[in-house]
Amino acid sequence: MKSYHLTHLKQLEAESIFIMREVAATFEQPALLFSGGKDSIVMVWLAKKAFWPAKLPFPLLHIDTGHNFPETLAFRDDFVAKMEAKLIIRLVQDSIDKGRAVEEKGLNASRNKLQTVTLLDAIEELKIDAAFGGGRRDEEKARAKERIFSHRDEFGQWDPKNQRPELWGLFNDRKHIGEHFRVFPLSNWTEMDIWQYIAQEHITIPSIYFSHEREITKRDGMLLSNSPYIVLARGEILERRRVRCRTVGDMTCTGVVESEATTIEDIIQEVAAARVTERGGRADDKRSEAAMEDRKRQGYF
Repeated sequence: MKSYHLTHLKQLEAESIFIMREVAATFEQPALLFSGGKDSIVMVWLAKKAFWPAKLPFPLLHIDTGHNFPETLAFRDDFVAKMEAKLIIRLVQDSIDKGRAVEEKGLNASRNKLQTVTLLDAIEELKIDAAFGGGRRDEEKARAKERIFSHRDEFGQWDPKNQRPELWGLFNDRKHIGEHFRVFPLSNWTEMDIWQYIAQEHITIPSIYFSHEREITKRDGMLLSNSPYIVLARGEILERRRVRCRTVGDMTCTGVVESEATTIEDIIQEVAAARVTERGGRADDKRSEAAMEDRKRQGYF
């Protein structure tokens, strides 16, 4: 007799696919926010399954800071072609050139926060009414309390004290003209779930997730990759280490970790033994105790 027992990964997959189909059936102009990181890669994979054999019924949207890891951009273009998806790219540099965003200055200058302006402009320009995000509740405390269907007002802002209940898996998609939703189909996944799913489905990921030799500098307890966007402070030196990325973001604020993990199985073992949170190496989360919540209130991912 056929068994209908679902593993925890199959249950998570089924929930995410259900959410994606709900969005496709309910909203007029959804889009999937794609960074080339493991979470957005898994989202695209799930979307492909949700609508197979049809093509994805919504485009991917990448907000490009111009300070990305080159390996991520190369992977992005190859992956999108293989998935036969439509990719829309909006550049933070364009927002700066138009005077919509102001480049930060100083030793720890980053374009991470500036992405919010470009993202909100893109949502308005493309008339996006639901944007899939790869945020998970185990990543950070502001994300932990955000609903799966996260309402944004006409200014793209999030009000964490005025969220809608999602009882019995029912989602409230009511909105006024000019408002939109961020939808997080991976909310109930953990970092370990993501890696186990990547292993189970044999999903390809960018090479920077695996151990490799890279030139780094130590700053505020983090290991930052050398790049044209990093200015060394007095006393800081460059050295070569074997490292890998645990998260992928702007090179100016994404720390790498020392690692010998060269396979997905090695990464899973490493994550199981880790005592530092996934975003513990992100400088953008260390700017203040409520850095993520402050950015999300303003319209960040």
